[in-house]
Amino acid sequence: MSSDSFPPVQPAYILRGHSAPVHALHFTQDNHRLLTGDADGWLVSWNLAFKRPVASWKAHGKAILGLGAWGQGRVISYGRDDKLVVWQLRVMDEDVVDTTLPADATADASTKMPWILHMLTVNTLNFCSFAMCFDGMPQMNSNSLVVTEEYTHMPILIAVPNTIDSGGIDIYQLPSESRAALIHADRHMTTGMVMALNILAITTRVQVAAGYESGHTMVFVQTDPAASFQRLYCAQPHSQPGSSLLILLLHYIGVRTHMCTVLSMALSSSREFYVTSSADAIIAKHPFPIGKGIWNTELKPIKISHTKHSGQQGLRIRSDGKIFSTAGWDARIRVYSAKTMNELAVLRWHKTGCYATAFAQTDVVVPARTKQELDSALDQNEVEERAITKKSSAVTGIQQRRDEVAQTTHWLAAGSKDGKVSLWDIY
Repeated sequence: MSSDSFPPVQPAYILRGHSAPVHALHFTQDNHRLLTGDADGWLVSWNLAFKRPVASWKAHGKAILGLGAWGQGRVISYGRDDKLVVWQLRVMDEDVVDTTLPADATADASTKMPWILHMLTVNTLNFCSFAMCFDGMPQMNSNSLVVTEEYTHMPILIAVPNTIDSGGIDIYQLPSESRAALIHADRHMTTGMVMALNILAITTRVQVAAGYESGHTMVFVQTDPAASFQRLYCAQPHSQPGSSLLILLLHYIGVRTHMCTVLSMALSSSREFYVTSSADAIIAKHPFPIGKGIWNTELKPIKISHTKHSGQQGLRIRSDGKIFSTAGWDARIRVYSAKTMNELAVLRWHKTGCYATAFAQTDVVVPARTKQELDSALDQNEVEERAITKKSSAVTGIQQRRDEVAQTTHWLAAGSKDGKVSLWDIY
């Protein structure tokens, strides 16, 4: 039987409640929660065990461009109102935060919002999201946009487009809210605005990958806090028309260029490469060199894939580094092999364009428990508290099982122009 004879794969769940296009997604709290942000500035936190909202508020005055997490109880949102905000949203805070979904909210209704811990004024003219990492700690890369609870109080670095020069990059430190570094725009090359960012810090070395309006992508390195950033890598697999010595050089060495702005990028968990996508049909895999051979990088990308599908954005690499996903303007979510760059799956459900994707973490460890072990734990809890009925114990057991399933499922989430979020269980 041919593969065409099988019905198309369907999403496991559809989350409804946004009344505007969904632009940003992020899994947090060990896959217990999914954050979704829309074009009207609303941010919703969903309980993945029950697929219900546990917090919903108007986080920004304009569209949300990016979401992240700093520990289990801090949410980071980045909006087109030129604000990057760190919110306190612990599980205990969900009891006092409003849960009214954007589609049900009224214009004059006041909502109970989480506490604001930090706020930075940033430049969002570029439509570029932010990137984050530990300040000198190796446990984190910007692709996951999450800092574990163990390091909740460790400082982090935030990379955003420069406030004045849209081709430059500002790096801020939290919690100090001070600007730690600046990467100036290249004065010898026309790159246009910064459109996508990634950042990684190991001890005193900081590396930043950037994608530009011109189709260029570059990697910068700072080896010491007192030193300036130096360009380590430059390629233009996504290029605008025009005359450039670099374009001619890339053509000469066999790198086929094309005609569009970089829309998204993601850094692999191995930190050996990153992937870029653009408005054209090309997806490119680039080196992200670290270690002793840092200055021996080849000019050309590792691999360029001509996918024949233009307008792919929201690129994310799963935490195990095996696959990555894109959101297509053609309403398709595509899954690719990170090793071969081959297309593995095309997910069709949305009727309008898709803007964002996100993977659940695959390395979350949940102790395996049998039904007997769960029942035993529930019985012990009942003996200790002496106030829990058999009925409530059974409900608690069901909730625990649902939580474990939510934590261990390899979710892929996709946000669309239709305001809906599809959840897929694949690979």
